[in-house]
Amino acid sequence: RPGAYAVLLGSGVSTAAGIPTGWHVVQELARRIALVSGADTDDPFQWVRDRFERPPSYSDLVVELGLTEADRQALVVSVLTAGSGIFPAPTPAHAAVADLVVGGWVKVVVTTNFDPLTEQAVEKAGGAITVLSTEDQVAGALPLVHSGPILLKVHGDYRDSRIRNTESELQAYTPAIEKLLDRIFDEYGLIVCGWSAENDAGLRAAIDRCPSRRFGTYWGARGGRLSDAASQLLDR
Repeated sequence: RPGAYAVLLGSGVSTAAGIPTGWHVVQELARRIALVSGADTDDPFQWVRDRFERPPSYSDLVVELGLTEADRQALVVSVLTAGSGIFPAPTPAHAAVADLVVGGWVKVVVTTNFDPLTEQAVEKAGGAITVLSTEDQVAGALPLVHSGPILLKVHGDYRDSRIRNTESELQAYTPAIEKLLDRIFDEYGLIVCGWSAENDAGLRAAIDRCPSRRFGTYWGARGGRLSDAASQLLDR
């Protein structure tokens, strides 16, 4: 059934390209806090953990460093590109998704990733996909029935300083994005890959509140092991 399924991509899909995960960003933040604090340590994360008296989260460290939105965007781009500002090439996984898009099998891709690898893979495969990452882009987009393929970046795009990656920002999305997610999860089946469901409360809630299950859900997990959050979603 061409076009009946949407694809949901998490950070696990980009890891093979050499793009760091959120854990690597947390480690880099811990290193910077230890550095500006003048700490003499070979294990910055443990030093920061002792300081917080618990494992520090990304949100904790952002507050500790006093980072603005623009600071956070610059940090994320720096970590994701290893300081070069240039992203690595898309992986075979991105190419496979691009083939599905260009072949007309998949019209909607949802991702938590900031990186440009999915849209680059689609372009390399000879297709085009519209990237939606902000409230105004989503509000101004054509209805799904009239649009070409779309890539919805629910956490934002690396080129925009309004990326969403703190705990409070991931609790829920803006109204236009929430409305579009509700349509996608109601009207399409879902193929999930590289997403643990652990940290994205707003995305979990959108899937959970879906009123229907017209088509199936397929979930690919490395080693066949789902997180507790993913298992709970599938059980419901």
